[in-house]
Amino acid sequence: MEPIRRQQLIAATMAAIDEVGLAEATVMRIARHAGVSAGIISHYFGGKDGLLEATMRQILTDLGNAVAARRHALGDHSARAHIGAIIEGNFDRTQVTGPAAKTWLAFWASSMHKPMLQRLQYVNDRRLYANLCHQFRRLMPRDEARNAARGLAAMIDGLWLRGALTPEGLDADQARRLAYQYLDQLLAHHSQRLQAPQTPIQPTDTLST
Repeated sequence: MEPIRRQQLIAATMAAIDEVGLAEATVMRIARHAGVSAGIISHYFGGKDGLLEATMRQILTDLGNAVAARRHALGDHSARAHIGAIIEGNFDRTQVTGPAAKTWLAFWASSMHKPMLQRLQYVNDRRLYANLCHQFRRLMPRDEARNAARGLAAMIDGLWLRGALTPEGLDADQARRLAYQYLDQLLAHHSQRLQAPQTPIQPTDTLST
């Protein structure tokens, strides 16, 4: 399929979901948004489910590119800077606009019932966790790094979800600030643990018989 036509149909899918929600975003409505026949969608994507999958693959590609571009542009190679790039990428404009946000919400709901979408969701979750864990591992022992990665991943997803569900839409700047504050709290807590004096183990008296 021509890349331009493919992008046109993906944009039309997001516009239809933004307008009426996933349930009412029929193939006919999407086709009207794209200015094509419904037969083209069925031919190339096999119907609405296939088009939703293709749309989410594109959004996930945009997410990966947003993170990668920020990491590539870093002059600072510290772990915190790379974690910051991951935070920034997850709140990139390609992920937080009205159509993208509503498509994400539709994807999350549908992934509980459709195996292919569930696999995409799993891959996305693992990618976020693995990238965070790799950077935290540069700073912390393995178990602490894993917990920090889980916590920050949950923070990012939670901020995104709460923001996307508000009537005024997601405030990306505020979400980024809160995610950075949580990151700095994690790093400060780790630093305090390192600086805390260790309590020496007292020898125990032995009783002779």
